[in-house]
Amino acid sequence: MSKKNLKELGGRIKQHREKRDLTQVELAVIVNVSTGYIGSIEQGLRYPSLRLLEKLARALKVPLKDLL
Repeated sequence: MSKKNLKELGGRIKQHREKRDLTQVELAVIVNVSTGYIGSIEQGLRYPSLRLLEKLARALKVPLKDLL
């Protein structure tokens, strides 16, 4: 995945998180990862596994395709 695509993915995750009025800390607790990891994903620095993407989609109450 390109840097641009990673940034876009992270931006979509952040957008949906903010729509649900969740902090990075709250989302991290729900999906059982560190707050730093959520921040890195949102900044486009880390690519989450498919399993984590599924957890994020469930936590954010959006279809997985909306994150991708």
